[in-house]
This record gives sequence, structure tokens and C-alpha cells, in this order.
Amino acid sequence: VIDAKGKVLGRMATEIADILRGKNKPYFTPHTDAGDYVIVINASQVVLTGNKMEDKEYAHYTGWIGGRKVTSAKELLEKHPDRVITLAVKGMRKLRVYPGSQHPHIGQKPDADKEA
Repeated sequence: VIDAKGKVLGRMATEIADILRGKNKPYFTPHTDAGDYVIVINASQVVLTGNKMEDKEYAHYTGWIGGRKVTSAKELLEKHPDRVITLAVKGMRKLRVYPGSQHPHIGQKPDADKEA
């Protein structure tokens, strides 16, 4: 579980990618999947350095003529804060991102075992 509150997006993305691939383990080999699942909480409170909040653009194409849509990082962070981190880590499958501090994964909640 990684708390994104106050962390810089790019540095956190490389840290997450290393864990997802398993590069943080001593028995890492590139051809095997030795990575762990990663849960990111507080995605809405991630930090972008410099002028990236206004200057960084996320573009996608709808498939229609003139269908190129561009969204700034500020707009994307307000509407879909989880997508900013997902796009920074290139959408790896073992990544789960949540905008707030609540997540449904019971295995990563040690306090839930005490309540039951």
C-alpha cells in the first residue's frame, strides 16, 4: 500500500513500477513475473512539480475526424485522479489506484482482523 499524499508523481511512478516488476527483490529476473500487487491511496493529493499542472497534456483520439481530445493535468486530476497515476505507470495490471484513503482490499487492512 502506497500513500500518494504529498509525493511527486514521477518519482512515485518509478517506485511503483519497480515493485510491480519485482525489481525490489533479490531474486529478480527480467523474464519472470516476480512482482507484487500495489494499492495506491490518496491519489487526488499527488504533487506535480513546476508548471506541469497547467502545461502537461493528456491526449486521446476518438476515432472520428477531428476527434483529438486534449485534457490538462489539472482537469484530469480533478475529474479522475486515479488515471493520472495509472497513465504515469503505463497501466500495469497489478496496480489499483483509489482517490481517497478507503480501499476494499481486506488483506491490506490489519485493523479489520482485530474487529472481526
